[in-house]
Amino acid sequence: MRQRPDFALESAALAAGAGRVAGVDEAGRGPLCGPVVAAAVILDPARIPPGLDDSKRLSPAARERLFAAIAASAVWAAGEASAAEIDALNILRASHLAMRRALAALPLRPALVLVDGNLLPEGLDLPARAVVGGDARCLSIAAASVMAKVTRDRIMVDLAQQFPAYGWDRNAGYPTAEHLVALKRHGATPHHRRSFRPVHNIL
Repeated sequence: MRQRPDFALESAALAAGAGRVAGVDEAGRGPLCGPVVAAAVILDPARIPPGLDDSKRLSPAARERLFAAIAASAVWAAGEASAAEIDALNILRASHLAMRRALAALPLRPALVLVDGNLLPEGLDLPARAVVGGDARCLSIAAASVMAKVTRDRIMVDLAQQFPAYGWDRNAGYPTAEHLVALKRHGATPHHRRSFRPVHNIL
Protein backbone atom coordinates (compact mmCIF):
# COMPACT_ATOMS: atom_id res chain seq x y z
CA MET A 1 0.00 0.00 0.00
CA ARG A 2 1.50 3.33 -1.06
CA GLN A 3 2.31 6.05 1.40
CA ARG A 4 0.14 9.16 1.40
CA PRO A 5 1.60 12.57 2.22
CA ASP A 6 1.50 13.54 5.89
CA PHE A 7 2.15 16.54 8.12
CA ALA A 8 5.22 15.13 9.90
CA LEU A 9 7.82 17.56 8.52
CA GLU A 10 5.61 20.54 9.23
CA SER A 11 4.71 19.30 12.73
CA ALA A 12 8.38 18.84 13.62
CA ALA A 13 9.20 22.36 12.44
CA LEU A 14 6.24 23.86 14.30
CA ALA A 15 7.18 21.99 17.46
CA ALA A 16 10.73 23.38 17.13
CA GLY A 17 9.36 26.93 17.09
CA ALA A 18 8.73 27.69 13.43
CA GLY A 19 5.73 29.99 13.32
CA ARG A 20 4.61 29.12 9.80
CA VAL A 21 5.70 26.46 7.32
CA ALA A 22 5.12 26.85 3.58
CA GLY A 23 5.22 24.11 0.98
CA VAL A 24 6.31 25.00 -2.56
CA ASP A 25 5.94 23.09 -5.84
CA GLU A 26 5.69 23.85 -9.53
CA ALA A 27 3.71 22.63 -12.53
CA GLY A 28 4.55 22.78 -16.19
CA ARG A 29 8.18 21.83 -16.62
CA GLY A 30 7.46 19.38 -19.44
CA PRO A 31 5.08 21.22 -21.81
CA LEU A 32 6.24 22.85 -25.05
CA CYS A 33 4.46 26.12 -24.33
CA GLY A 34 2.99 28.36 -21.69
CA PRO A 35 4.48 29.45 -18.37
CA VAL A 36 5.86 27.31 -15.59
CA VAL A 37 3.71 28.01 -12.52
CA ALA A 38 4.68 27.59 -8.87
CA ALA A 39 2.54 27.82 -5.75
CA ALA A 40 3.39 28.38 -2.11
CA VAL A 41 0.92 27.18 0.54
CA ILE A 42 0.80 27.63 4.32
CA LEU A 43 -1.71 25.08 5.58
CA ASP A 44 -3.76 25.59 8.72
CA PRO A 45 -3.00 22.41 10.74
CA ALA A 46 -6.58 22.41 12.04
CA ARG A 47 -8.16 22.71 8.57
CA ILE A 48 -6.26 20.39 6.23
CA PRO A 49 -8.66 19.34 3.44
CA PRO A 50 -9.44 15.60 3.43
CA GLY A 51 -8.14 13.65 0.46
CA LEU A 52 -5.20 15.97 -0.14
CA ASP A 53 -2.56 14.21 -2.24
CA ASP A 54 0.08 14.76 -4.91
CA SER A 55 -1.71 16.45 -7.84
CA LYS A 56 -0.43 13.76 -10.24
CA ARG A 57 -2.41 11.15 -8.30
CA LEU A 58 -5.68 13.08 -8.43
CA SER A 59 -8.38 13.30 -11.08
CA PRO A 60 -9.11 16.73 -12.58
CA ALA A 61 -12.38 16.85 -10.59
CA ALA A 62 -10.56 16.04 -7.34
CA ARG A 63 -7.94 18.70 -8.07
CA GLU A 64 -10.65 21.32 -8.63
CA ARG A 65 -12.41 20.32 -5.38
CA LEU A 66 -9.16 20.50 -3.42
CA PHE A 67 -8.18 23.78 -5.06
CA ALA A 68 -11.37 25.36 -3.69
CA ALA A 69 -10.88 23.77 -0.27
CA ILE A 70 -7.24 24.91 0.01
CA ALA A 71 -8.09 28.41 -1.20
CA ALA A 72 -10.76 28.62 1.52
CA SER A 73 -8.67 27.28 4.40
CA ALA A 74 -4.99 28.09 3.73
CA VAL A 75 -2.74 31.02 2.89
CA TRP A 76 -1.40 30.64 -0.64
CA ALA A 77 0.02 32.46 -3.64
CA ALA A 78 1.16 31.60 -7.16
CA GLY A 79 4.04 32.82 -9.28
CA GLU A 80 4.99 32.10 -12.86
CA ALA A 81 7.83 32.39 -15.33
CA SER A 82 6.99 32.97 -18.99
CA ALA A 83 8.04 30.97 -22.03
CA ALA A 84 10.51 33.76 -22.87
CA GLU A 85 12.02 33.52 -19.38
CA ILE A 86 12.23 29.73 -19.71
CA ASP A 87 14.14 30.16 -22.98
CA ALA A 88 16.46 32.76 -21.44
CA LEU A 89 17.16 30.96 -18.15
CA ASN A 90 16.47 27.22 -18.77
CA ILE A 91 13.51 25.36 -17.30
CA LEU A 92 15.06 24.61 -13.89
CA ARG A 93 16.08 28.21 -13.20
CA ALA A 94 12.74 29.47 -14.50
CA SER A 95 10.94 27.03 -12.17
CA HIS A 96 12.97 28.40 -9.26
CA LEU A 97 12.16 31.96 -10.36
CA ALA A 98 8.44 31.08 -10.29
CA MET A 99 8.90 29.60 -6.79
CA ARG A 100 10.58 32.78 -5.53
CA ARG A 101 7.75 34.85 -7.02
CA ALA A 102 5.12 32.66 -5.34
CA LEU A 103 6.84 33.02 -1.97
CA ALA A 104 7.21 36.78 -2.43
CA ALA A 105 3.47 37.01 -3.12
CA LEU A 106 2.47 35.27 0.14
CA PRO A 107 0.74 37.74 2.48
CA LEU A 108 2.43 36.05 5.47
CA ARG A 109 6.16 35.32 5.73
CA PRO A 110 6.92 31.66 6.54
CA ALA A 111 9.60 30.67 9.04
CA LEU A 112 10.48 27.59 6.97
CA VAL A 113 9.95 26.65 3.33
CA LEU A 114 9.70 23.02 2.19
CA VAL A 115 10.59 22.83 -1.51
CA ASP A 116 9.80 19.85 -3.73
CA GLY A 117 12.93 18.41 -5.32
CA ASN A 118 16.63 18.10 -4.50
CA LEU A 119 17.66 21.72 -5.12
CA LEU A 120 16.72 24.98 -3.44
CA PRO A 121 16.10 28.09 -5.57
CA GLU A 122 19.12 30.37 -5.70
CA GLY A 123 18.71 33.66 -3.88
CA LEU A 124 15.99 32.40 -1.54
CA ASP A 125 15.94 34.70 1.48
CA LEU A 126 14.06 32.29 3.76
CA PRO A 127 15.15 29.19 5.70
CA ALA A 128 14.36 26.28 3.42
CA ARG A 129 14.70 22.53 3.00
CA ALA A 130 14.59 20.52 -0.22
CA VAL A 131 12.35 17.45 0.00
CA VAL A 132 12.87 14.80 -2.68
CA GLY A 133 9.49 13.43 -3.75
CA GLY A 134 7.94 16.07 -1.52
CA ASP A 135 4.57 16.18 -3.29
CA ALA A 136 4.04 12.51 -2.33
CA ARG A 137 5.45 12.87 1.21
CA CYS A 138 4.49 16.26 2.58
CA LEU A 139 0.97 17.71 2.76
CA SER A 140 2.07 21.33 2.35
CA ILE A 141 3.98 20.48 -0.84
CA ALA A 142 1.06 18.33 -2.06
CA ALA A 143 -1.21 21.33 -1.55
CA ALA A 144 1.21 23.51 -3.51
CA SER A 145 1.25 20.93 -6.32
CA VAL A 146 -2.55 21.10 -6.56
CA MET A 147 -2.64 24.90 -6.57
CA ALA A 148 0.13 25.15 -9.18
CA LYS A 149 -1.39 22.49 -11.45
CA VAL A 150 -4.93 23.90 -11.41
CA THR A 151 -3.66 27.48 -11.87
CA ARG A 152 -1.55 26.46 -14.85
CA ASP A 153 -4.31 24.36 -16.44
CA ARG A 154 -6.64 27.37 -16.23
CA ILE A 155 -4.02 29.56 -17.90
CA MET A 156 -3.70 27.04 -20.74
CA VAL A 157 -7.50 26.88 -21.18
CA ASP A 158 -7.52 30.68 -21.50
CA LEU A 159 -4.65 30.63 -24.01
CA ALA A 160 -6.48 27.94 -26.00
CA GLN A 161 -9.23 30.46 -26.72
CA GLN A 162 -6.65 32.63 -28.51
CA PHE A 163 -4.89 29.72 -30.26
CA PRO A 164 -7.53 26.99 -30.68
CA ALA A 165 -5.62 24.87 -33.21
CA TYR A 166 -3.19 23.41 -30.66
CA GLY A 167 -5.67 21.81 -28.23
CA TRP A 168 -4.12 23.36 -25.13
CA ASP A 169 -7.41 23.07 -23.25
CA ARG A 170 -7.01 19.28 -23.63
CA ASN A 171 -3.23 18.74 -23.59
CA ALA A 172 -2.09 21.67 -21.35
CA GLY A 173 0.74 22.28 -23.81
CA TYR A 174 2.32 18.83 -23.51
CA PRO A 175 3.74 17.29 -26.71
CA THR A 176 0.75 15.16 -27.67
CA ALA A 177 0.32 13.99 -31.26
CA GLU A 178 -2.41 16.63 -31.74
CA HIS A 179 -0.13 19.40 -30.48
CA LEU A 180 2.85 18.31 -32.60
CA VAL A 181 0.74 18.11 -35.77
CA ALA A 182 -0.63 21.61 -35.14
CA LEU A 183 2.88 22.90 -34.44
CA LYS A 184 4.11 21.59 -37.80
CA ARG A 185 1.04 22.89 -39.61
CA HIS A 186 0.71 26.34 -38.01
CA GLY A 187 4.17 27.03 -36.58
CA ALA A 188 5.07 28.32 -33.14
CA THR A 189 3.06 30.89 -31.20
CA PRO A 190 4.57 33.57 -28.91
CA HIS A 191 3.81 31.18 -26.04
CA HIS A 192 5.93 28.29 -27.35
CA ARG A 193 9.27 27.54 -25.69
CA ARG A 194 11.74 27.91 -28.52
CA SER A 195 14.56 26.26 -26.58
CA PHE A 196 12.62 22.99 -26.33
CA ARG A 197 13.74 20.55 -29.01
CA PRO A 198 10.39 19.79 -30.77
CA VAL A 199 9.74 23.54 -31.16
CA HIS A 200 13.35 24.35 -32.06
CA ASN A 201 13.42 21.61 -34.70
CA ILE A 202 10.25 22.90 -36.37
CA LEU A 203 11.56 26.48 -36.35
